[in-house]
Parts: sequence; C-alpha cells; structure tokens
Amino acid sequence: MAKRGAKAQNKVNIKWSANFAYAIGLIVTDGCLSKDGRHVSFVSKDLDQVENYKISLKIDNKIGKTYSGFDKKMAHRIQFGDVSFCSFLNDIGITKNKSKTIGEIKVPNKYFFDFLRGCFDGDGSFYSYWDKRWKSSFMFYTEFVSASKKHIDWLQSEIFKKIKVSGHITKGKNNVCYQLKYAKADSLKLLKKMYYKDNKIHLERKRLKIVKVLGIVGEKLP
Repeated sequence: MAKRGAKAQNKVNIKWSANFAYAIGLIVTDGCLSKDGRHVSFVSKDLDQVENYKISLKIDNKIGKTYSGFDKKMAHRIQFGDVSFCSFLNDIGITKNKSKTIGEIKVPNKYFFDFLRGCFDGDGSFYSYWDKRWKSSFMFYTEFVSASKKHIDWLQSEIFKKIKVSGHITKGKNNVCYQLKYAKADSLKLLKKMYYKDNKIHLERKRLKIVKVLGIVGEKLP
C-alpha cells in the first residue's frame, strides 16, 4: 500500500501516436483533472467509449459506475493517478476546470485528425435530414461542441489550415455551449480525414451511422 502523500505512479506511456492522440481528444471532451494535480478521470454513458479510452492509453484500471454530472443518469467511470501524465496534460493546454477556459491544444500535426476523431467521439455529433425547401435535397452535418468559444475558434482555425474548409459556429441551446458545424461537401472532406484508411480506433456506432448516411448520396469512407 502506498504511503500517504506518495506520488501516484506513472501509468501512461507519454508518447504521441494515433491512439494516444485519440485519447487526448476524449480527455478534452469528457475527461477531468483533479484539483490535487495527480488524478485523471473519464466518464461516459457508452461502455465502448470507456474501453476505447483504456485501449488508447494502454491502462488496465477497472471501470466503475457513477452519475453523470449533466443529467444525473448512471454512467461508466475510470480514474487513475499519474502525476507525470497530469503535468503533460497541463503543458499541452488541458487543465482542471477546463470546460469554459480551454483553448489551443498542442497536438502534433501528424496526429491532429486522430485527436479530432477523439473530440468527435466525445462530444461531437453527425446528423442528416431531407431539406423540404428543395426537392430531393438531402443534408448532413458533422458537429463539434464545446463550452469554450476559444477552443471552438481554435478548432475551426486548425481545420481550415489543414483542409481549407471553414464550417460555421453557432450558439447551442440556452447559450451554454458553442457548435462548430460542417455541411455536406465540407463535412465529407473532413470525415475522410478523420476516418482515413486503417485509422487506429473509433467509436463504431458513430462510424456505422456515418457510413449509412453517406451511402444515401453514393459516398463512402476510405
């Protein structure tokens, strides 16, 4: 048993890779750093999401249960102590009480779209509908959400730098969050970068939804 006050052991191998960048995206959206600067917790209602998080960081901690802070419903939770990893997260732009203050995340360009896929699997969404204003007009959108305008602005800027699609930012319901949305052609271009051939890890239910919708317009992922 560790002595009181002892530093939490180094559990995470801090080395950038596709899976590691994906995990960082999940932490940005659904992760939480403790006030003591030693622990990282991750909460999701989706068990597959938590399993992906474990696989991406190569940790073996048990998955427990908790109540979601958003709607007080039961969710899955995993927490571990790692001082070095917490320090690393701080260095790249992820701090405690990050929700409304988070901005730029220092992610290597090589792994940006793996990171973005993690953000998408965490708080992003993909939806489609038939637009009644025009005959046979089928629309679909890829969306990212954050309570921090600074973070959403940074995401939009980075995506534009890399693939020259602009998207547009709107305020969410009750003005508690910001939504970065990409429609149809821009959405397709973005999705093909996030789900490149042989991408390492993703939330399968979201990918299958995208595949089904793209099939309607004769498109597919790599």
